[in-house]
Amino acid sequence: MSLVEQVVDQLKARGGKPGEFKEMVSVTVDKETLVDSVEAAKNAGFAMISDIFGIDYLEYPGHQGKRFTVAYNLYSFEKNERIFIRVNLEDGETLPTITHLWKGANFMEREVYDMFGVQFEGHPDLRKLITPEDLDGHPHRKDFPLGETPTLFNDGRFLDPAAFRAGMTGESGGLTGFTGGARKGVRSEQGREIISHETTGEGGQT
Repeated sequence: MSLVEQVVDQLKARGGKPGEFKEMVSVTVDKETLVDSVEAAKNAGFAMISDIFGIDYLEYPGHQGKRFTVAYNLYSFEKNERIFIRVNLEDGETLPTITHLWKGANFMEREVYDMFGVQFEGHPDLRKLITPEDLDGHPHRKDFPLGETPTLFNDGRFLDPAAFRAGMTGESGGLTGFTGGARKGVRSEQGREIISHETTGEGGQT
């Protein structure tokens, strides 16, 4: 019996519901048994947590059930096997943290919180990981507006999307003052100055 099969049996005894998609095995558990289920899989041999990610099924064709899924991607180095533990939840429902099982879950849970708005109870430092703190909404939700809005970063930088895009494409100096190639005075990690295309006509290093 493979490690995956052993853990599937253990989680079925906890009320888990196994499934398989493109040869990837998963078990869906209730959030009340989530921590116990993940810990059981870890103790059985799935020593690495590769990822924690969210799924928003809003308006997904044929979907029935709760709107969100949070999946835990666990891997066994010894057996070279992988299993996904999934939990379903509605908007506003919370999940318990697993940061006491893996320190690396800290940033993974913060990313799910940032992108989907899922709160993790007991997390030691639950705050946004990728987007600015003043951004309203969570970008990986299916109902997140696709328009652009100006954003004020913590250090005082104000990002105007149109100006920033124009600068990065070389159409103008834009917000960054970047017009293609290396900017005059920029230094590499080795401390060598990078001369801009505007200065040399072809770019290069001194």
